Amino acid sequence: MSGIKNFIRPIRYALVYWLVRFLIAISNALPRKIWLKVCGALGWVAYHVASQTRKLMHTHIRIAFPELKDEEVKTLAKRNFVMLGKNTGEILRATSIRTLEDMEKFLVIHDYENFEAAKAQNRGVIFLTCHIGAFDLQVTYMSLKGMRPLIIGTPLKDQRLNDLLWKQRNAHGAIAVERGKEMFRLLKELKSGGSLAILIDQDTKVKSRFVNFFGRPAATPVGAATFAIKTGAVIVPTFIHLGEDGMQHMRFMPAIETTISGDEETDLIENTQRYTDFIEEQVRKHPEQWVWMHERWKTQPGQEIR
Repeated sequence: MSGIKNFIRPIRYALVYWLVRFLIAISNALPRKIWLKVCGALGWVAYHVASQTRKLMHTHIRIAFPELKDEEVKTLAKRNFVMLGKNTGEILRATSIRTLEDMEKFLVIHDYENFEAAKAQNRGVIFLTCHIGAFDLQVTYMSLKGMRPLIIGTPLKDQRLNDLLWKQRNAHGAIAVERGKEMFRLLKELKSGGSLAILIDQDTKVKSRFVNFFGRPAATPVGAATFAIKTGAVIVPTFIHLGEDGMQHMRFMPAIETTISGDEETDLIENTQRYTDFIEEQVRKHPEQWVWMHERWKTQPGQEIR
């Protein structure tokens, strides 16, 4: 069985890679509104075709929202596929963006003053974001605004897709950094007043602690808390979502206070829980735009990396 998987995997990766390249090539051939409708329709088709992913979505939505009836769970999952299609299409189309003016045609920024207040403290800024909506657009916007953040991310399994993603993230001055590496560089960046962006809403093979997410213990990366504690950098939560008005809305939220008591273990858990509470709040507001196919509660106590 493993031999068959090893044979099929590179073929699947190649198909995905060339599909992505094809979609990027045609993404600007249509008006944006029509393009997003096309991508939403592709998401609708995927809901009916991708049975394994659909089942995972149903399972995870039931965990988060046990009060929903079966038909409500299926409806939310279907909407999620459609919105994932639209937001992915938005990211693909954004590869042609060259100026801030281009972005402002479809992106609305809210409460930018929260970033400015944090930046004025000259302690470094950690953008805490999550996998809601077209989340990669935030990197493009930050870069075009001259922030040039370091972007911490997990490499994709296919090298060609990973190169494509990181090329886009680096296109306007941001610098992609592989999760778990270049710690000294990241600390130096923050201590010199710079910024970095990090996502902590997935169960990944990095240093983690269990905190509550939708009422259930979830292994959660502690990178944001670690950097904030070590450098005194300000945590500024951000997220983006596609609004009913057809515009992308990016929000800079008020800084989240970081507790530093001197007890490292307690501080890691308390701060990570506080950051996770923010993420859960946004997912509850926009459940149709989070990545429900991700196995957020997969790691069991004792299996986490410490």
